[in-house]
Amino acid sequence: MYAIIETGGRQYRVSPEDTVIIEKLAAQAGEEVVFDRVALVNTEDGVRVGTPWVEGARVTGRVLGHVKGRKVRVFFFKAKENIKRTLGHRQRYTKVKVEKIEAGSADTSSKQEARDGA
Repeated sequence: MYAIIETGGRQYRVSPEDTVIIEKLAAQAGEEVVFDRVALVNTEDGVRVGTPWVEGARVTGRVLGHVKGRKVRVFFFKAKENIKRTLGHRQRYTKVKVEKIEAGSADTSSKQEARDGA
């Protein structure tokens, strides 16, 4: 079983018991977080693809902590003007352990009837 979730403007493929590093969340270590923007869920029953999100699907995880990415150095230089400047940046991330994936209701018959015009 796996799901594709969207958070921080990026999509991640997650399975239960996976540890993912995502854009920083406003949650403390040990807190539970819920991702309800699920684009795809693959279960034993089949694959459910959302348009754009799967209704009722949720991914629950627990925040393990916050980490920083590698340092990125940016160097500015303007020729003939003696302007040199070095800047650095370290992106902050949140480490999340996925606990469970809920596929939501698999009742697609009403949606299928609506599409068929019945």
